[in-house]
Amino acid sequence: MSGYYTPEEAQDVFLKANEAYAREDYAAAQQGYEKLLSHGHGGPDVLYNLGTSHLARGDLGRAVLALEQAKKEGGRAPDLEANLAVARARQVDKVVGATAEEEFLPRVTAATDGTVVAWTFLGTWVAAFALVLLWRALRPGRRTAVGIMSALLFTVAVPSGLLLAAHAWVDETVHEAVVLAPTLVARELPQAGARSIFEVHAGLKVRLLEETGRFVRIRLPNGLEGWAEREGVAEI
Repeated sequence: MSGYYTPEEAQDVFLKANEAYAREDYAAAQQGYEKLLSHGHGGPDVLYNLGTSHLARGDLGRAVLALEQAKKEGGRAPDLEANLAVARARQVDKVVGATAEEEFLPRVTAATDGTVVAWTFLGTWVAAFALVLLWRALRPGRRTAVGIMSALLFTVAVPSGLLLAAHAWVDETVHEAVVLAPTLVARELPQAGARSIFEVHAGLKVRLLEETGRFVRIRLPNGLEGWAEREGVAEI
């Protein structure tokens, strides 16, 4: 097979996968969406449909992974959060608690659209500076309204700039993953024979902290940490 799909070919594969899903042939639908991803035709819609196909087949780990990836890429499907809620309700693990001091920025950035924040910052910052230049060119008696408008724009630009910096920091330093293995053992040390300290199961979202060899150190939403097999998780 060619490693490239034309837009027409990609659309045909997408529609056929949708038809397979509609007739409840979830395996064929999944295969079609995965073909699109492997040929570089991804995006939130393909990921969302792939996640729903996995969910229909009962693969919670890959369902949550694809749905979270769709959400990360800006997916706005009406049922995205609903399907994520269904998947989480089926999970074995019900982790309670959160590390508030470390989770604050990820929570804030998750609640805001990075693209909107970036455009808000850029637009208000440029407009504010343009008004400052206009203020300098005006006569003293005509500067008041322009000065007030410029100040208001700066009051929006500064917090939006800080929020944009938070998005950049989270994207660079925070790495989240989903457990794919039916049961994943977290150990005290990155060694196969190390003492087991807890187990997690497919579909749970965790934080990736560091990696050594075939092990990664994961952190649960409640702050509990341990070393697990790398192949048992997939980064969002």
